[in-house]
Amino acid sequence: MSFSLYIAKRYLFTKSSNNAINIITGIAATGVVVGAMALFIVLSGFGGLKEFSLQFSNFFDSDIKVYPAEGKTITLDDALSSEILKIEDIAAISEVIEERVYAQYKGKSHLAIIKGVDINYGNVNPIDSILYYDSWLVPNKAEVVIGLGMASKLSTGTRDYGNLLKLSVPKPGKGQILDPSKAFTYSRAVIGGIYNVNEDLNSKYVFSDIGFARDLLSLDSTKVSALEIKLKDNAKEENVVAALNEAFNNKVIIKTRIQQNDALYKMLNAENLAVYFIFTLILIIALFNVVGSIIMMVLDKRSNIKTLFNMGATIKEIRSVFFYQGVLMTVFGGIVGVVLGVIVIAAQLQFNLLNIAPGLPYPVSLEFKNVVIVLVTITVLGIIAAKISSSRVSEKLIN
Repeated sequence: MSFSLYIAKRYLFTKSSNNAINIITGIAATGVVVGAMALFIVLSGFGGLKEFSLQFSNFFDSDIKVYPAEGKTITLDDALSSEILKIEDIAAISEVIEERVYAQYKGKSHLAIIKGVDINYGNVNPIDSILYYDSWLVPNKAEVVIGLGMASKLSTGTRDYGNLLKLSVPKPGKGQILDPSKAFTYSRAVIGGIYNVNEDLNSKYVFSDIGFARDLLSLDSTKVSALEIKLKDNAKEENVVAALNEAFNNKVIIKTRIQQNDALYKMLNAENLAVYFIFTLILIIALFNVVGSIIMMVLDKRSNIKTLFNMGATIKEIRSVFFYQGVLMTVFGGIVGVVLGVIVIAAQLQFNLLNIAPGLPYPVSLEFKNVVIVLVTITVLGIIAAKISSSRVSEKLIN
């Protein structure tokens, strides 16, 4: 161990004879601890909010989704389906029909999107996690599952066979239609269940059997609006995407789960980055106290500095004493702050100390990367602060 580091440790853990310097040093150390703890807690909080926001999209968005590059549908025959299932890392596929529909029930109406799904949909997306009341679709039946928000707007329950949900869509084709009554295709279905995800999605979709949706939209059995795909564990997305493009002759658009929600991911990442910079700025302000305390320590130890200089220590070595002192103060303070932050986050995860609403604890995420981010940030800032304060040591000061 160099003598500069040894003396720095003595200065750091030994009280000064000047009580004012002890107070200033204590304030500086407390500022570092609080700043590091706050930065860790905020990063963990935003990490939890990000997971909380994205978990809703995971209920509706498959690992990979294939869209038509042109038009509204993809032609998918049995041969192509078999070829896709042979692709390594694909666990299941589900054919989907999507189109806007006009829903009516007992004089009330709502504009939604019908999502016709096949029997494999439950193998691709977690149906059990979203079903709120009653049951899921029965294949080849005129049944639908609507969202909790839509059910509230239409004032409907389930299994009301005397009052069916009326769905209508414009008839495909060209030319002018003179009789408005012939401009739409109508179908009726019983509401068999209600799903619940979040406020936006609860009013957006009407799930139906894919055959029911095809009949309503006048599509043949080879047409689909999209293909939703479930990947095997540890699958390589890029390999699957490349194989799908080859199977479809590059005539489709393929998106991963992140790409399906790229706007949401970008917004959450931007918010996380903005909060990181804001709290880093606060941490920089707190580190000004470290600079001030080290400078006060330099002035207080002028006689010791002269002694070291007369004993042969160079100006660079004496500067290193106070540089190490500043670095040690910020690093130790950062470690203590992170440990306290981990305790707070762990307590929130275990005991739900803070709730957004009754029964809904504030989401947090305890991740090792946040520990690294905080310690690296505070170490870099501490080195800069220590460099600035140690530069006050000069021959002019000694003389």
